[in-house]
Amino acid sequence: LKLAKISGATEALLKSKSPMCGHGKIYDGTYSGKLIDGDGIFANLLKKNGIKVKSID
Repeated sequence: LKLAKISGATEALLKSKSPMCGHGKIYDGTYSGKLIDGDGIFANLLKKNGIKVKSID
C-alpha cells in the first residue's frame, strides 16, 4: 500500500481468485477449489484507500 501511494497509483492489476489479491470471486482458503464472493485482503485494502482494483488471470 505504501508503494502504491508513493508512486501515485490509481489502479492495480491483481491475480484473480487469490485469497490475498482476488477481486469479486476468491478461493475460500481451504484448498478445495471452492470460490466465494468477496475480495482478497490486499485488494480490499487498496479499494479502501481509493485505488481501483482489476483482476487478471
